[in-house]
Amino acid sequence: MANSVLESLVAGNKYHVEHLDADYFEGLRDRQTPQVVTIGCSDSRVPVEALWNTDKAGELFKSVNVANQVWTEVDGQLVVNDVVGYAVASLGVSDIVVLGHTGCGGITAAYEFVVGDGANDLPVAVEAAVSRLVPLVEEARELGIFDEETPTDDAVNRLVEYVVVRQVEFLTESDEVPESTDCWGFVYDFQRAYGDEDGAAYLVAANGDSDPETIVEWVPDEFADRIKSIR
Repeated sequence: MANSVLESLVAGNKYHVEHLDADYFEGLRDRQTPQVVTIGCSDSRVPVEALWNTDKAGELFKSVNVANQVWTEVDGQLVVNDVVGYAVASLGVSDIVVLGHTGCGGITAAYEFVVGDGANDLPVAVEAAVSRLVPLVEEARELGIFDEETPTDDAVNRLVEYVVVRQVEFLTESDEVPESTDCWGFVYDFQRAYGDEDGAAYLVAANGDSDPETIVEWVPDEFADRIKSIR
């Protein structure tokens, strides 16, 4: 019996093949030299390549996971994860992009763990991923980024930004990331938490700095409105 989802996937690939330029993989069949590695969330509402208007092969080295985490745990220590590690060590990327998004489910789960009864009935690997975020939520509460009076949606979106900022700091401080590597933190907004433009990506961290008045210097004046903080 035909499966409608499978049929859609195969038809979609057929369309992809038919619309590729003849030179789409020219110079890329045996190697890749992307400049950027981007670590985003697995959320289906975040179109990683489309949001940067990137449609060429070989431009982005990509990873998506629960709440766009750049780290993993090895022997009880947080270390740069496999994707970022490979990108900087073997591909020599010049830039790392940490891409969070408003309304993140992984951040919400960590928030609920801290302020409520905890996340229940999560698969083991998902629970492990959420547990790596819990200390950041606790930090944020201690810093006053949210409190018991903060509406949940607002608290989660502030935490999204805070987690992006802290991960950029982690990368810039890591011995595994060359000092010459630029590290950027963005929040992709489809809840209009930062402004009225759906799909806008806001720069919230640059090479370990998160002060809007400082990081605005990294972008041309025409993009200054994309430097915002809701913390």
